[in-house]
Amino acid sequence: MATGYSQKSDRDLVLACQRREPAAFEELVKRHQRTVYALLYQLAPDWTDTADLAQEVFIRVWRNINNLRNPSSFRSWLTQIVTNIFYDELRKRPRKLPTVSMDEGIGDDDDGGEGATRDIADSSALPDENVLNKEVNEVIRAAMMKLPEQFRTSIVLREVEGLSYEEIAVLTKTEMGTVKSRIARARLKLQEMLKPYLESSNSQAEISG
Repeated sequence: MATGYSQKSDRDLVLACQRREPAAFEELVKRHQRTVYALLYQLAPDWTDTADLAQEVFIRVWRNINNLRNPSSFRSWLTQIVTNIFYDELRKRPRKLPTVSMDEGIGDDDDGGEGATRDIADSSALPDENVLNKEVNEVIRAAMMKLPEQFRTSIVLREVEGLSYEEIAVLTKTEMGTVKSRIARARLKLQEMLKPYLESSNSQAEISG
C-alpha cells in the first residue's frame, strides 16, 4: 500500500486524504516533514519545541485538508499553515533575544515600498546555503536571529521558500510595498552584519593561498 502512495503526486495524495485515506496522509507527512522542520527552524531558530510545532502543523493539515479547493496548491497551503502557527506562537511568547536596529542608514519608514528594492539587484540575495560550509551557515543563522521577527519572516519566505512578494503579502497579511521594504532592509542588514566575517574569511584565504 505504502509503495503505491509513494508513486503518487502531491495532488493525488491530497485527493486521497480528502477521501480520508490515512496511508496517503502518512506519505504526505513523510514527503514534507523535513521541509516543515526547516521552515520552522528558519523562522524561529531559537525555539526548542520545533518538533511539537511540526506535529501541530500536520494535525491542522489533516483536520483542514478537505477545505483545500485546489489540491495542486498543497505546498503553498502547507507553508501558510506553518506561517500561521509561527505567528500564533509568536504572540504567546516574550521576545528573549535583543534585535538589531533596522533603521540605521536604511531608511526611516517600514511602509515605503518599491524604491528601496529597486536599488537592490537580485544578486544581493543570501548565498545558496547548499554551497556554504557549516561555519558560514551558523554565522548566517546567528545574524538572522538578530533580525526583528517580521523582517526575518519576510526574508525567510522569500529567500528560503522562494515565495513571491504577493504570496508573502498574503501569508503575513501585510501590504506588498511593506513586504518589499522589509526584505530589502533585511538583506542590507544581513550584509552589514556578515561583512566583518566575510572580510576575515577572505583575508585568511589570501594568507593561506
